[in-house]
This record gives sequence, C-alpha cells and structure tokens, in this order.
Amino acid sequence: MKKKDVFYYKIYDDKEELNFLKSSLKKADIGELLKAYESGHQKYINPDFVEFLRERDPEAELIKVDSITY
Repeated sequence: MKKKDVFYYKIYDDKEELNFLKSSLKKADIGELLKAYESGHQKYINPDFVEFLRERDPEAELIKVDSITY
C-alpha cells in the first residue's frame, strides 16, 4: 500500500486568525482551490475553507495550535 504524503500549511483568515491546515494536496492544488473558493465567498474564514477543501480531500483538517507555558 502506497503511503500518502501529508502537507501542513499556515493559513490566516479575514479575522486574522492563524491556523494550520493538514492536507494531502500539494501547494499548487491548494492555490487553485483557494481561487475557486474566493470567487464564491465575500469573507474568508478558515473552518469554512477547510470544509470546502474536504470535498476534494476528505483528510483535510484544521489544526489549532495553542501555547503552553511552564
């Protein structure tokens, strides 16, 4: 069984929220899908974009990173 590559991307939305995105799609593919997403949306919200990506990549996942101090 061939192992799929997984990529991690840093993404910001209109609320200036930083999240990370896990996907099996390459950066060029994400860029093309982002153009398609932008053409149909007025606001860009990370969870909405990830839902849009899941139609093409069921493994797409939004990753929220929190700081831990000690």
